[in-house]
Amino acid sequence: MPRPTVAQLACGSCTVVLSTLAMLLLSGASSGPAVAAVAVAALALGLLAAVRLPLARPRPATAPAASAPAVPGPAASAPAAPAGRPSRPAAVRATVGSPVREPVRERAAS
Repeated sequence: MPRPTVAQLACGSCTVVLSTLAMLLLSGASSGPAVAAVAVAALALGLLAAVRLPLARPRPATAPAASAPAVPGPAASAPAAPAGRPSRPAAVRATVGSPVREPVRERAAS
């Protein structure tokens, strides 16, 4: 089961709080079992409201611009994709140099 989104949590929480207040004010419940029944009903209503919210959909990837590639390389000489099939972006490899060592500075004891 996917994790709830922020919108689901906020909507469910607000539903629980507001429905509890409304039911307590409208019913005039003052005994312990009546207040417990109102609380359980409000929790069930909040859960239902949170579950009924649509889940976040993954955003579709945007197509790259049709202009020339920013970095010429193997992707520039690759053949174009056949019609009807989207082309895959070329893999990017980065090289990282060795870390720069800095001298250690020690503070004198005062």
